[in-house]
Amino acid sequence: MAEYVFKSPLPDVEVPVVPLTEFVFGDDPSATRIAMIDGATGGTWTFAELTDAIYRLAGGLQAEGVKPGVSVGLMAPNMPEYTIVFHAVAVAGGTVTTINPTYGAEEVRFQLNDANATMVIAASPFAETAVSAAEGSSATEVVTIGAVAGLRSMTDLMGEPIAQVEVDPQDHVIVLPYSSGTTGLPKGVMLTHYNCVANLVQSNAMLAYEPGEVALAVLPFFHIYGMQVLMNGLLADGVTVVTMPRFDMEEALSLIQQHGVTQFYAVPPIVLGLAKSPLVDNYDVSSLRKIFSGAAPLGGEVAEEAAARVGCVVVQGYGMTELSPISHATVGTDVKPGSNGVTAPSTECRIVAEDGTDQGVDGEGELLIRGPQVMKGYLNNEEATANTIDEDGWLHTGDVARFDSDGHMYIVDRVKELIKYKGFQVPPAELEALIVTHPAVADVAVIGVPEIEAGELPKAFVVLKPDADASAEDIMEFVAGHVASYKKIRLVEFVDSIPKSASGKILRRQLRAS
Repeated sequence: MAEYVFKSPLPDVEVPVVPLTEFVFGDDPSATRIAMIDGATGGTWTFAELTDAIYRLAGGLQAEGVKPGVSVGLMAPNMPEYTIVFHAVAVAGGTVTTINPTYGAEEVRFQLNDANATMVIAASPFAETAVSAAEGSSATEVVTIGAVAGLRSMTDLMGEPIAQVEVDPQDHVIVLPYSSGTTGLPKGVMLTHYNCVANLVQSNAMLAYEPGEVALAVLPFFHIYGMQVLMNGLLADGVTVVTMPRFDMEEALSLIQQHGVTQFYAVPPIVLGLAKSPLVDNYDVSSLRKIFSGAAPLGGEVAEEAAARVGCVVVQGYGMTELSPISHATVGTDVKPGSNGVTAPSTECRIVAEDGTDQGVDGEGELLIRGPQVMKGYLNNEEATANTIDEDGWLHTGDVARFDSDGHMYIVDRVKELIKYKGFQVPPAELEALIVTHPAVADVAVIGVPEIEAGELPKAFVVLKPDADASAEDIMEFVAGHVASYKKIRLVEFVDSIPKSASGKILRRQLRAS
């Protein structure tokens, strides 16, 4: 069967071949318009103040050896300084690898070494973890956002402003977020300036911002959704960004009321909270124009309930780290319950069934995507890259989807093994590799089990060694001591054996059906 290609209902976009920072901030940043508000402190930054700090820090970083070919780890919660560090590294010609600040030292060290980062810039509450992680890693210094005794701070590094170091936007990797792709251990996703700029042009053509808008940014900037859609995308379109270091329902509602927030980017558990929490009735959220949910599928009923409760539309999108990240979104407020929206401009899609045949309208199969937002590849992993992007440039998402006759896309199942806990990727292989090191464990398999608030809970099926003794609590505590909180095992079931294929592959579908 010939290829059946779904295209965007929107016209193609023209992508400028420019560095990301130049695209986001333009030529003449405003000295009066507020770019970012620190929700935790109330501090404000105009567009001019933000860019002044970016180019001065870039000068200081350049003096410290940051240049093309050099990677810098960034480990912080959402705050205006995150934007400054991110873009300062980019202006100096370096590559940022964004690190989850809740990671333990082992997880951080793995990423630093894999990305070959020479420096870590960490928010002060995470300095101790960063210092511990840097030991035995490629990083030779930890710099802090905020004062920490014995360490240099971001302020100490400020130098004379420099111009953007010349790079090839279509080839130069600006950021290395880590993703597990469709399976396996976390891998560095190589995103170029061009990938990121292309996706900002594509997504902003769909998201339809108006002058004077204010957005609440609680989704983490280290994650591609927060990094691109919230931080870079909003600033590129002149939207004022209110940062939150972590989600708290009451604080979020208070900030919406205080700052007249019009755009709220969320994940399904937050939308569920807006639908159900009695706290919503205590705050004026009438300024909200739209709630945009992403990172995991959101049920149509929950979306409609939250929309009715809050008094604004709730829409969805779809994306992956490997797609910079958006490939589908609801255009403006043209909501269709349960839909992930329509295909982004300048993007092509296919739906391919298990037998390899292309499917048309209402046919189900794996979603394949091709466009300028598709990553350059996985860092130092040609095999994984080839398994994800085929020779014709189609990225295989691992998600089963369908298109309706209006061009709206719906995710109906997953081919890939990843667990989605509150919108975060939890790779089973990573947890299995850890659990099997427990002295009482002979074999293990990890799957996600459905749960309404979290989406999925990581569950371990454990085979104990003969005569070994361990409780479910022992296994969960062992895992919790080594991983970020969202990767914790929440359920344990002891079994006699793990079902596997003749080639030794874990048969997860059998475990899900058990």
